[in-house]
Amino acid sequence: MSMEAPAVVPAAAAAGRPALSLVRQERSLGAEADLAFALEMLDAARAGRIGPTLRIYRPVPTVALGQRDARLPGFAAAAAACRDLGFEPLVRRAGGRAAAYHQGCLVVDHVEPDDDAVAGSRHRFTGFGDLFADALRRCGVPAAVGEIPGEYCPGEHSVHGTALDRRQVKLVGTAQRVVAGAWLFSSVIVVQDAAPLRTVLSAAYDALGLAWRPDTAGAAEDLAPGLDVDGVEAELLNGYAASRELVPADFSGLAASL
Repeated sequence: MSMEAPAVVPAAAAAGRPALSLVRQERSLGAEADLAFALEMLDAARAGRIGPTLRIYRPVPTVALGQRDARLPGFAAAAAACRDLGFEPLVRRAGGRAAAYHQGCLVVDHVEPDDDAVAGSRHRFTGFGDLFADALRRCGVPAAVGEIPGEYCPGEHSVHGTALDRRQVKLVGTAQRVVAGAWLFSSVIVVQDAAPLRTVLSAAYDALGLAWRPDTAGAAEDLAPGLDVDGVEAELLNGYAASRELVPADFSGLAASL
């Protein structure tokens, strides 16, 4: 990832909003530990040990299955198929059906202490969907918010793109977990190398007995050739910096606070 510091907005533009600590995790902790770390951040925000924090990293090959997936008869076979293809299968606590990601993706975990976290949950889905779609459009990707027919891990606030042949592909999946006093919003942006993701998702969904359209699994680079993860990260942070102050912070310091 790019190590350049993001722009910091003038104090007037960020008035009334606390600064957001920006933490770049340069190395994966492992699939399971990376997923668990986000929940530890949520607990720390609820307990007042950390303030608003944005954590960004590139994941190792992972298939995050939903709670409903884990109850299906084909779950064991799906997990085995993922492992055979080099992806670690995990069951996540937030989100819907199975989603896959790897080093060509960018994971964004945003946590905030919030005394009324439940009240804003739907607004957050809308706001973050728009934030990601705007960032991708600035990268040259024709992106929009909304579920597309047959997509994996379907959701009405998915971000998708449309190719010249009118084929629609899912580019960003989002999930949210809300507890008393804090919320976590997690997103995965698929930027590069979609082929392995289509392969592993096809194997997993077949084993689970779930219907979907493999051609909906794509990457941002399919719609904007030459685009890379660093470019998407930079535009995403520009989008964040338009409304609040970003303060770079050290990952080891965040880990210690948890």
